[in-house]
Amino acid sequence: MSDYEKVCLIRGDQGRAIRTLLDRIADKWTLLVIATLHETRLRFTDLQRSVPGISQRMLSRTLGHLAEDGLVTRTSYPEVPPRVEYELTPKAHTLLPHAIALADWAVKNIEPASPGDDSTSQRP
Repeated sequence: MSDYEKVCLIRGDQGRAIRTLLDRIADKWTLLVIATLHETRLRFTDLQRSVPGISQRMLSRTLGHLAEDGLVTRTSYPEVPPRVEYELTPKAHTLLPHAIALADWAVKNIEPASPGDDSTSQRP
């Protein structure tokens, strides 16, 4: 398939597929949570400790959205105290190679913001 045909596929649905994808994964925390759950199952507190800077509220919201999108499963065990674990679904595992490639590109091409810099994006 030529590059032109690929562009036409994106334009063919007026960009809906790519916008939906970006709405789901392009926030500040989603890919970090997905990467952290790669090849492991974690409890909420352990996951929060593993994702530097994420608040309890944001982790809860991110996990909720990932579960709604079918990318994370939440397993609750009837124990005292209750135990809840999160892990990636097979669907999420198909996203990982692409997410890793995107992260690799970002590390190679985007300058990190300097401490105290209020800008949220840097142009390559």
